[in-house]
Amino acid sequence: GSLWTMKLCLPLAATCRSLICVPRAQPFATAASSGVGLGLPRVAELIGSATPGSVVVMAGAGVSVSSGIPDFRSPGTGLYDNLQEYGLPYPEAIFDLDFYRRNPKPFQRLCKELWPGNFAPSPTHYFFKLLHDKGKLRRVFTQNIDSLETASGLPTDLVVAAHGNFDGAHRVTDTGHPGAAVPLEEVRQAALHGGDAEWDALFEAHGGPVKPSIVFFGEQLPRRFFELARADFPKCELLLVLGTSLGVHPFAGLVGETRVGVPRLLINRDRVGEHLGLDFASGTDGWVGGDSDA
Repeated sequence: GSLWTMKLCLPLAATCRSLICVPRAQPFATAASSGVGLGLPRVAELIGSATPGSVVVMAGAGVSVSSGIPDFRSPGTGLYDNLQEYGLPYPEAIFDLDFYRRNPKPFQRLCKELWPGNFAPSPTHYFFKLLHDKGKLRRVFTQNIDSLETASGLPTDLVVAAHGNFDGAHRVTDTGHPGAAVPLEEVRQAALHGGDAEWDALFEAHGGPVKPSIVFFGEQLPRRFFELARADFPKCELLLVLGTSLGVHPFAGLVGETRVGVPRLLINRDRVGEHLGLDFASGTDGWVGGDSDA
């Protein structure tokens, strides 16, 4: 109705605070300061009139920043700029499968900091839940491994964790495909309460290195990602892309999987995605510059 449309015209953080009770884990970032093309008022109208189950979301690390989780690539504050203590040959090595086989200790130490339960969902996560409550959401495709989408109350079947998460664990193989499943609680105990000895014991018990089922460089993405992308994007009437640099494939390529003419809105600090076909001069695509909560 008109109230729904009016409230969605507000910035995302204000929308979430007005429609659901959202605790502020950290101060919100500065408001969006720039933009071009399709804007929030028109997007609000499109959400209000959308067919049930036709809004698809693509989410990146930026949607979790206000929860206290750094993104990966922001200079100075991103995770990759703050890994000096681990003595890595290059920052991305901490998520590289070949490096993990040779030296799993850096990731095993970082694992405690990344394990879900230390952070609360952001207003943007509650916005995804709101889209579901209103019957508009088809799916959230997320690059994030923090499971904050489901922590906000979003049903698990509506979330596609393209890069995996901490909901499972497995033995690492030489093929790039996950090996045998490992009891998650064993890995959780080693990560949160153990040390090198506990991780080494897991290695011996399972015949090789083990890790949570997050996707490292050199591993295959979950089959579910490809299956649901093929099913969902032809039925998408509005694509919302939030907090991602659209620099990692195949996730980034999803922006080009909608039907011709379907509106696509990018909310991100930087204007990205034009090399992938986003056309901010077309009238159907838009960019709002800033943080997704702002």
